[in-house]
Order: sequence, then C-alpha cells, then structure tokens
Amino acid sequence: MSEINESYVQELMGTGLGTEGQLLLPRKIYDTLIADMDKALIPRSCAAIYIGPAAIPGSSIDIDLEEEDKLSVRLIGEGSEVILDQDEYTNINVKPLKYGVSIKITKELQEDSKWPLLQRNIKKAGKRFAENETSLILTQLDNAANTVSGGAAITIANISRAVQYLDDADYDGTSMIVGNEIIYDLRNIDTFVEANKAGNTDMMTKGMVGTIFGLDVMKFSTKAAPSTTYSKYAYVLDKEEAYAIVEKRPITVENFTLPQFDMSGAAVTQRIAVSYLRTNATAKITTS
Repeated sequence: MSEINESYVQELMGTGLGTEGQLLLPRKIYDTLIADMDKALIPRSCAAIYIGPAAIPGSSIDIDLEEEDKLSVRLIGEGSEVILDQDEYTNINVKPLKYGVSIKITKELQEDSKWPLLQRNIKKAGKRFAENETSLILTQLDNAANTVSGGAAITIANISRAVQYLDDADYDGTSMIVGNEIIYDLRNIDTFVEANKAGNTDMMTKGMVGTIFGLDVMKFSTKAAPSTTYSKYAYVLDKEEAYAIVEKRPITVENFTLPQFDMSGAAVTQRIAVSYLRTNATAKITTS
C-alpha cells in the first residue's frame, strides 16, 4: 500500500467512517482456538476413600465405620469381675446421583467449522464435571464439626486453632483447602512469604500453594465452588479420615445422531456422590 493510500485509510479511521476504514485493512484470524482455562480443583488424592463402579453392585453402598473412642480398659481389683465392654459400629449409606449434559451440533456446522466442535464441547464438558466434583466436596466439608470464626482476614492464630481441633480429636492435619480471598490473606502474612519459610515447593501445581505448619495448602476456584461465599473459607482436614468419593459411573460419553434434524451429538453423564466419613476430621475457618 502506498503512503498516500495509508494516509487515506488513517484519515478514514479517525472520522465517523472508521468502520469503513477498517474494511480496507487486511485482517487475519488467529488459527488457534484459545481454550477455556483450567480451574484450580480439589484433587482426588484428598479423599480418604475412592470407591469405583466395580465395588458398587447396586444403586448405593454402605460404608462401615468404627465409632470413635469406644471400648475402654478399666482398673480391676483382685478377685473382681472383668468388666464387659465392646466396640461399637455405625454405617453410612451413599447413593451416587446422576449428572449430565447433552451436546447437539448440526451437520452443516461440523462440516463448515474451522474447529472439531463436537470434540471440543465434549472436552469442555469434562472440565465441568471435574468442577462439579469439587463443588460436591466443598458442600460436604462445609458441615465440619468445628468452626473457627476469623475476622476480616485469616490469621496464624486461626490456622493454629483449626489444627488444634483436629489434634483434640486425635486426627492429624494433612491438608488445608482454601478459597481465593484466604489465599490473598496468606500472601500478606510475612511468615508465609519469606523464602526460607515457603515450605516444599517441588510439587506445586496449578492448585498447590505451598505448606503451612506441615499442611499442604491447595486453593480451589471460586467459580467451581457452590457459591462465591466459599472464597472466604478454609478447611483444615485429615485426608486419611475426612470424606469418601463414591462413583457408580465414571464420566461416560455416548454418541448419537438425530437424522430428522440432520444433527449429531453426545450425551455425557456421570453418577457420583461425596460423603463425610468423620466430621471431626475437618475444621472450617471463616472470614468476613
């Protein structure tokens, strides 16, 4: 394009004819589709138990639990009867519920599109199922037996008290799962941002933040949580005891066609549930 033509185009773009001016400039559409972001989610390694389809013969499963602090040893005098005692048991019934989404795309759109739309939509659905699992976990953790009420920002004392709740019940705090606002607070506590106190960072991933008092600190996306309020919450838990994931049907994709509409698509479904095992194995920290 000559200098005269370039000046003319710039003049057009600086007037009310800017739209027309843009039409004179060559445009290129970027040839890579920018994918949706991967959100920070709670990994399955935080679950005490994962029960898959092969272990669930019916529509639900009973998980047997020993009661806490049952069966006592007592001092007995000489010649006295040995006192009878026994352990006690309980069980919880967990019934996976079905979640799903149906994706339908016309043949014309599949033929004419730059992108493999059906495959990309199925991949996006997989992300949403993973986010739904995090939401189910948080819903359970929110019923923790003990709660620490913090102020406008989380403090070291809040975390120490939450850990003490677990210690008092003879559980070992292994993990701390936190919302976005809690992460902001932690970044502003000098103790945790000094390089020599950052903890082991070798295993940091998208959701892994670091370690505090030996707890693996992991953040979750507020967009994956049941509500934005969860961004103000933190959960300290013993991952060997806290909750179970029961999955009757893993994420399953079934393709289908609708000839009368000249469409094809896929139904993506999952049957899953999350259940507390021991509420005393978690302590919740709230901030305002």
